Amino acid sequence: MQAIKDSVHDYVELPPVAEELLDTAPVQRLRHIKQLSTVRLVYPSASHTRFEHSIGVAHLAGRALDRLGIDGHRAKAVQAAALLHDVGHGPYGHQTEGIIERRLGRHHDEVTDLLSRGELADVLERHDLNPDEVAGLVAGEGELGQLVAGELDVDRMDYLVRDAHHTGVPYGTVDYGRLLGALRFADGQLVLAEGNVPTAESLLVARALMNATVYRHHVSRIAGAMLERTSERLLDSTDITPEEFQRFTDAELLAALQTCKTTSSMAGRIAERNLFKRAVWVEWDAVPAEIVGADHDVIREFEREIATSAGVSPEAVLLDNPGEPRMPESSSRVVVNGEVRRLAEQSPLVQGLQASQRTQWRLGVYAPEEQTDDVEAAANAVLGLST
Repeated sequence: MQAIKDSVHDYVELPPVAEELLDTAPVQRLRHIKQLSTVRLVYPSASHTRFEHSIGVAHLAGRALDRLGIDGHRAKAVQAAALLHDVGHGPYGHQTEGIIERRLGRHHDEVTDLLSRGELADVLERHDLNPDEVAGLVAGEGELGQLVAGELDVDRMDYLVRDAHHTGVPYGTVDYGRLLGALRFADGQLVLAEGNVPTAESLLVARALMNATVYRHHVSRIAGAMLERTSERLLDSTDITPEEFQRFTDAELLAALQTCKTTSSMAGRIAERNLFKRAVWVEWDAVPAEIVGADHDVIREFEREIATSAGVSPEAVLLDNPGEPRMPESSSRVVVNGEVRRLAEQSPLVQGLQASQRTQWRLGVYAPEEQTDDVEAAANAVLGLST
């Protein structure tokens, strides 16, 4: 095995199937997809990519498999899936995920088509791996799929530590060595062994703090909303197909946006960090329930109504609705007094973190700075906000 120097895990060694997968075009493309998308407009050093993250996830998967005593074909399949878990991401990662889901009807971890043909399929088959089996693991299917995509997956362990390292914030520190050592299977479910409620809690605390300070920072949210809306306009005004769009790199998407007449102005704002400002930034209790639960089409209709009421162009209003707060990690299973329990049922700390999500929740309406006053008044009226 050839050692790879990693910024987080030091020297990493991958099995032959993962080494060969690294040299395929679909995996090399991940060098050009930033892990933190528009967050890097807030934290300048957050320039790491999904390529290095994928290496880290494959490495942690290997450590978890060793701890669990799993080897042979099953271990090889899991590490291949761990390396490939992000290969289905579109440009700017999660920022374009909603567009791809609406246009193609698939999530980024639904990679059966991508793995069933071409270079990836050839490599997997040379190593006696079934592409459909690996795709199932990427989607979190089966007992071992929980290691790749689940409440206690190695993906989460790597990105929290890696994102904290590259942003420079202290909040994502996770003792992944303890987590890996505590993993067990109980009746087909991945759990943490007896005495590890605090270990599980630490993962949720790290995620909650990273959400508040990094992942959901208002500047990143504004840039992300701008990127999503202008990407939709790109697809609506050109002959670029959703399939082509999904395989863009970050740079290719930005270039396409800049060269399209309909989207060039917004693309310039994103490239130069000349972002919209907050016209409205309101808490959970100020927002009617039907607004919180509104779907994509309803949100777009609200944007048009606000723009009309404010007397501005439709492109000048962005409604950013985070939807219902979620904390999937709270469903993690831990063994307590010999019984497998959900962490949320066992931990008052987790219950407090769940409550804090609503305290931190904000609905945003964004507009160019010179139009924020008009948009604020219109948004309050159209949305029925209690400001």
